[in-house]
Amino acid sequence: MSVHLNHTIMPARDRDATADYLVELLGLEPAPEYGPFRVVSLGNDVSIDVVQAGDELPSLHYAFLVSEDEFDQIRGRIEERGLTYWADPFHRQEGRINTNDGGRGLYWSDPNGHNLEIITVPYGGG
Repeated sequence: MSVHLNHTIMPARDRDATADYLVELLGLEPAPEYGPFRVVSLGNDVSIDVVQAGDELPSLHYAFLVSEDEFDQIRGRIEERGLTYWADPFHRQEGRINTNDGGRGLYWSDPNGHNLEIITVPYGGG
């Protein structure tokens, strides 16, 4: 049996702003509406379904595996917007990237407080 992740739900204070934020920073296609969601489609047939939630949100973690070129483009968009990023998930190494497993990675917070990550090599893949 082969099990694949199809989608996950991301709660947001502003569904549309969050979906647009992800699409713009990650360089993805526009996110269409599906019921109460804005569906942010990723390249591996998985989607992040952004849903409107209240003001109190749990801080969740979303990691995106990207190519070296995509990493540079996304990092550039993060820096252009003056967003703070870190090399570690605990946000202690500000303005740095990590080189875990022979790749590159960084973390930043979205407007909802979710901890977002881009990596160029999967964990344990180096």
